[in-house]
Parts: sequence; C-alpha cells; structure tokens
Amino acid sequence: MNDKPFTVLVLCTGNSARSILGEALFNLLGEGHVQAFSAGSKPKGVPHPGALRLLARRGIDTAAFRSKSWSEFTDPAAPPIDLAITVCGNAAGEACPVFLGSPLKAHWGLPDPADASGSDAEVDAAFEETWRLLEMRVKAFLALDRAALDARALQAALADIGAMEGAA
Repeated sequence: MNDKPFTVLVLCTGNSARSILGEALFNLLGEGHVQAFSAGSKPKGVPHPGALRLLARRGIDTAAFRSKSWSEFTDPAAPPIDLAITVCGNAAGEACPVFLGSPLKAHWGLPDPADASGSDAEVDAAFEETWRLLEMRVKAFLALDRAALDARALQAALADIGAMEGAA
C-alpha cells in the first residue's frame, strides 16, 4: 500500500482567492490522503481578505496561506505534483496558466469571488458560493476510486467534475 499522499496543485492567475480555497478544501477533506498546494502564474502577493475571513469562519488557521508563484513547484526540490487543477474562469476571459509539471491536469473554472464588490457581507457571500462549488468538486474527486481507473478514465472523470454546477 502506498502511504504517500496524492499531491494536488490548485492554480489560478493571482493565487489569492479560488486557488487558496481549493488548497484548503483538499487538505481539509483529504484527511491526510491528499496534500494540496496552491499557486498563481501572476500572484497578487497576499490572499484576498474575503478568502481569509471564510477560512477563519470555518475554523481553519490562515497563518500558512500565502499567495505564491507556481515557479516554486517547478523547482527540482519541489514536491512532485500528481494533479494540477486550474480554477480560472474562462467565461470571464481569464487566461489560465498551463502547468507542465504533472501527469494529470484538470480545469475546474469558477467565477472569481475576488471580483465581488459591495459590503463585506456581499463579498463574503461570493466567497461562500465559491467554497460551496469547490467543495462539491473536491468531494466528487475524493469519491473516485482512482486505483480502479486508468489514466484516460480518470482524465474523463476530472473533466466531468469540472463541468459541474457553476462552471465558468
């Protein structure tokens, strides 16, 4: 039995909102069987305050979350990545990064809650919706019997998950 966690890199452009939430969800729900990271092709430098507020409301320590470049994961000393997931919203004309350092790739495009405006409550509602949509996808991924799927079937399942409710 392989005790090495399955590694996931959640990618976006800014690494401040969706990818941070994805990293948190995979690590929370993966219960040690999955180790997730997040990064961006053009990191904003800090996580969005709405993302940090949501994580804090969920009882998740926000201290370790930071906005970082995907170049950290192309270094030879970086952990090998089993799956790279982009969460950019192609429907909004966002350019998603393409990560070449993993055998499996998926696109789970979602609208960017960082684009929400208004009161903190309105921004927080956008982040809650993104959390809900990502949580649905992460749970669907974790329910897959990866050992029983060949690479083509797993890639197809990842595409199906990306097309779930809220896809952008």
